[in-house]
Amino acid sequence: MFIVQNYSLAVALCVITMLCWGSWANTRKLAPAAWRFELFYWDYALGVLAIALVFGMTLGSSGHVGRPFFADLDQASRASLGHALFGGVVFNLANILLVAAIEVAGMAVAFPVGIGIALVLGVILNYLAVPVGNPLLLGAGVALVTLAIVLDALAYRRQTRSAVRVSMKGLLLSLACGIFMGVFYRFVAAAMYPDPLHPVAGLMGSYAAVFVFAVGIFLSNFVWNTLAMRFPVMGEPVPFAHYWRGGFGTHLAGIVGGVIWGIGMSLNIIASGRAGFAISYGLGQGATMIAAFWGVFVWREFRNSARGVPALLGAMFVCFIAGLGLIVLSRTI
Repeated sequence: MFIVQNYSLAVALCVITMLCWGSWANTRKLAPAAWRFELFYWDYALGVLAIALVFGMTLGSSGHVGRPFFADLDQASRASLGHALFGGVVFNLANILLVAAIEVAGMAVAFPVGIGIALVLGVILNYLAVPVGNPLLLGAGVALVTLAIVLDALAYRRQTRSAVRVSMKGLLLSLACGIFMGVFYRFVAAAMYPDPLHPVAGLMGSYAAVFVFAVGIFLSNFVWNTLAMRFPVMGEPVPFAHYWRGGFGTHLAGIVGGVIWGIGMSLNIIASGRAGFAISYGLGQGATMIAAFWGVFVWREFRNSARGVPALLGAMFVCFIAGLGLIVLSRTI
């Protein structure tokens, strides 16, 4: 299978992860405005599963290093399969909670609370499990990226003139999202052998682990997304029969969104063998800033900026770039 042995290439793959994780939600705009996110999400889960299988059957089955994809799946222990599967279940819950938090509390609360907690918690858990990199530089980098997320939220709040008062429901949803989003990656990592050049019996390589993870997302969707459809935090319940009303283009938008996110996840896990789980996860979660780039420069969400917003956005991007630089350097110093 294809294995990354160069740190620069590993960093490049993590940057692509940021681009994918920060961009997949744009495909939501390709579907009709009336198409509910819960319906879109079924196709998204299918797209994640499909691209994980494609990676496994191509890069995961090529070359003469490591175990081939299907052989890797066949020898995986129940514990290893369970860890990766449960990682998908946990991620799926976190992702749906994030959407719910945005609907209830807005991006200005959901992102700094949810993604901020996920970033810090995820890096700490993965570093403690596999301590790769300089902890001081890694911690400083994570702190700067977290600060960038907070600055982005402040700019969004000022631009939309959001009320200062936030509902307890929105805070709790954001908090739950952050905790689950911060721990899912550790379950996937626990299913893998740390050195991709030296397979361990019972554990899986990156391609098999991501595929089982994607299966967990798809299967848990019948629980989490069904609950979201029946008990939405905003709006009326959505009958599953409405899913079949979507046209080809509508369903394709969701699948493409899942494929984009899945490419990011696959490349991130592939890179983790050289970069380390903590660094890979930390760089990947910089995706929030990529989403901010889309909002500022493509969708022009801040074209009529309120007073002080340009300064906040400028500081946000400076902190983001500096934070990413420190995370990258933490593996080389």
